[in-house]
Amino acid sequence: MDRFTAAERALRQAAPHALLQAVQDALIQHYGAVSVDLLMADYATTILQPVSALPYTGEPISVYQSSPGRAFGAQQPYVENDDRTGQLTAHLPISVRGDRIGVLTVTLPQDLYDARAQHELQDVAEVLGHEIVVGERDTDVYLQARRANRLTLAAEMQWQLLPGRSCSRPEYEIGAQLEPAYAIYGDNFDWSASASHLTLVVTNGMGEGIEAALLTNLAVNALRNARRAGLSLADQACLADQAVYGHYHGQAYLSTLLLRFDVATGETQIVDAGSPRMWRLRQGKAEQIQLEAQLPLGMFEDTLYTAEPFQVEPGDRLVFVSDGVYNVASPAGEPYSEKALVRALTSTRLLPASQVPRAVLQELAGHRGPIDADDDAMVVCLDWRGRQDTD
Repeated sequence: MDRFTAAERALRQAAPHALLQAVQDALIQHYGAVSVDLLMADYATTILQPVSALPYTGEPISVYQSSPGRAFGAQQPYVENDDRTGQLTAHLPISVRGDRIGVLTVTLPQDLYDARAQHELQDVAEVLGHEIVVGERDTDVYLQARRANRLTLAAEMQWQLLPGRSCSRPEYEIGAQLEPAYAIYGDNFDWSASASHLTLVVTNGMGEGIEAALLTNLAVNALRNARRAGLSLADQACLADQAVYGHYHGQAYLSTLLLRFDVATGETQIVDAGSPRMWRLRQGKAEQIQLEAQLPLGMFEDTLYTAEPFQVEPGDRLVFVSDGVYNVASPAGEPYSEKALVRALTSTRLLPASQVPRAVLQELAGHRGPIDADDDAMVVCLDWRGRQDTD
């Protein structure tokens, strides 16, 4: 048995809460590692925290100003050599199908680290990421390590509802973020992919606290139920509308945008149910896409929805923002304008989709200043590459 297979088997056989110990033992035994640490990105994706020290009381590691942060941001290994000790530290990003989770940090003698070792350690980090995602069904260890602060109950419900914060396939890449990360209310995003289609849903929630979270949970699960039953996009909206109206009788409703992309052609169906706003960045120019506005989900009984056609082209970037972005005011009371958003979208055009939401929300926080946010701010970014023809 080769060393990578041995390390992989150790992770597959480890108890969910013991993955760190398993990867430490495997890398020490088979790769001569001196130390091994597992760092998890927090919900705001601004810091990395070690799994091995819970509750974490030390200084958090910045994503922007640290060596592990460089590996996390670039999604590439970053190596630090220490010629004085003859050792090096390799920081290896951990992600699962584009969803960035954290960093595996391995210290070992310099003469044991070559191209083959780096490749195998990257593979070990990938296996560890998959095991963490599966293990989170049975343990809170990794979820706890993602928290710089305690989540409100509403935020707990919302984060458990999300599919992830990023996703990558050859045809597209998605990045999404909610702020304030530890006290979100009702905004939500969801996606699901098959071999032929991608469905993306962006929801601008109504209300605050637990009531907002309950409303969003009902709508998102109704949409998932309809989607998994094979219903059309318009019928998915109708079913969710009936579910929300049946419970709230029009006293609460949601603004929702539903999109279904044909992965092969870029042909898209859209249902704009009083939705968050949609922007397109094409060839460096940002413009808001005007859609056929329909009633929010749950506002009236038996609302009928129709899907309108839309076309995405390879190289297009679609960005979706909630009302919490436009409603943010500066300390002087100046609202965050569409002009400022266009400037933010164009200035981040070279960033990958996974990093765009965080960059836009950082600029938003700078505009708001020290004032606490009084609404969710959500940004979802979709980069469309299209399917490449193959012989």
